This record gives sequence, structure tokens and C-alpha cells, in this order.
Amino acid sequence: MKSLLKSATALAGVLVAGSALAADLPRRVAPPPVFTPVPVFTWTGFYAGFNAGYGFNTADTRAPTVIGVPAGTTAANSVFINQFGQPATGVVAFGNRNSNDGFVGGGQVGYNYQFTPGSGVVVGIEADAQYVDFGRSRNRFAFATVPGGGIAPGTQVFNPNGISGLDFFGTVRGRLGYAWDRTLVYATGGFAYGSGGGQDFGLPNSSRDNFQTGWVVGGGVEYALPTDSFFNFFRSSAVTLKVEGLYVNLDQGNRNNGVFAQTANGTQYSVFSPSVVSVGPANLYRRETEFAVVRAGLNYKFNGF
Repeated sequence: MKSLLKSATALAGVLVAGSALAADLPRRVAPPPVFTPVPVFTWTGFYAGFNAGYGFNTADTRAPTVIGVPAGTTAANSVFINQFGQPATGVVAFGNRNSNDGFVGGGQVGYNYQFTPGSGVVVGIEADAQYVDFGRSRNRFAFATVPGGGIAPGTQVFNPNGISGLDFFGTVRGRLGYAWDRTLVYATGGFAYGSGGGQDFGLPNSSRDNFQTGWVVGGGVEYALPTDSFFNFFRSSAVTLKVEGLYVNLDQGNRNNGVFAQTANGTQYSVFSPSVVSVGPANLYRRETEFAVVRAGLNYKFNGF
């Protein structure tokens, strides 16, 4: 019995000592949670995309051009004669009409730099090239003769209609804007260029290909799609949508070189004959191609969030 008692006492002592030792050991503490910061969106980076929209004319192109045709030395080389059959001075009035409106579509590439990611000033540069499906401009004319006179016998009169239009245009523009996270509002402006063919119908017929240069200004709003957006098919934060408006002004010499009259002795008169003098608005001598474009576009930004 005494042995049993001693054994129990010894066991109790071991248990008490073990508990005391365990109390002195350091406790295991769960590690603190790790929080991964959400990347801040930045507009910095290269991008490329495509766009489509509508362009429409902004200039009044219906004003006439009136030119004076001098009298010849004889009735045989004069376009006009007076009531006595003598050479006389007359005038010719040309009417112009231009219809620049239709589909516009193309692509663009560019680079943006945002000074402070998240919200802040954004600067950039963009170049684009656009196909244009515009209507064609037309030039028509009508004779106005001297009172009591008319066109000299043997003179042939032609209707030198001309058509010209824009086939494509492009721009190289700077961009300056302010971003509120994924929304960017910007202004843009810079250099513009374009080209289009044309034909003059008269004597002789002629054709031309006009390359024009000028300037462009505009502005727009661009939005970067979140990765969980239904419209973000790439499941990437690098897809952006934009709506943009531009005003384009291209300087163009719209010259109708077709002959409008040939006298009985073969002398030809065109708008640019040395002896022809403008006596009214000279819209056939120099004209500007002016139009506005409203378009929507999609871009893919190649690097960054």
C-alpha cells in the first residue's frame, strides 16, 4: 500500500513539473494576414486600335464665281459680240456645290504618359489614317452676256463640269487631358493631310490627284474597361473605348482647267487663261476642304494596367 502511495505521489509530481515547464514555453501565434495592394490604373503606355464614324461638311460651297472675258480683236476671236456684231466684253458665272458627308473609318496608334497614376494629367501623341466615303463636289457654269449682244458666231461653248472629292485623310496630333482613374477627358490638335481624285470635263478633259495638307482640332472622352466588365472580351484592363470629335481643315486648290469656250478662229478660254479676269468671288481658284468627324473607337494598351 505504501508502495502504491509513493508511486502516485511521484506521478503527480511529474505532472505538476511538466505543466510548469509547458507554461514557460513560447506560444504559437498565427501569422498576420497578407494584403495584396490593388494596382492603380495608369494611362501610360503604347496603344493601337480602330474607329468608325460619320463626317459632314462645314463650309458654304454654293457661292458663285464670276469672271470677265475680254473682247477679242475681231469677231472671229471674240467670245462675245454686241448688238452691232463687234467684239465685246462679257462675263461668265460659275456655280459651285460641294457635298462632303459620309462614312469615315480607320485605325490609330499612339502613346500616353500619365504623370500621377490614378488621377492626374495625361499627355500623348496619336497618328491615324482614315478611309473616307464622301460625296463629290461639282462645278457648273452659265453665261451672262452683254445687253443686246450675244455669243459670237462660230464660238463653241462647253460646260466644263468638274468633280473632286476626298478619298482618305490622316492626322498626327498631340493630346492633353485629365484622368479620373479609368476616365480620360482630353483635347487634341495637330497636322492633317488628305488626298482625293478629280476630273474636269470640258475641252480637253483632264483628271488629277490632289494631295492636301492642313490642321485639325478636337476633343474626346475615353474609358478603360474593368477586367470584370461584360464588354471586356480580353479580360484585360488594357481595353479602352472612346468617343471623339474632330474638325479638319485642308487647303485645296480646286481648279477647273477645262476650256469653256472656243472662238471661231480656235482661240480657247478657260478659267485660268491669262486674259480672263475675276470680277466676283473666285471660289474656283482656291477652296478649302472643311469637315467635321464624329467617331467611336476601341484601343488596346500594350503595357501596364
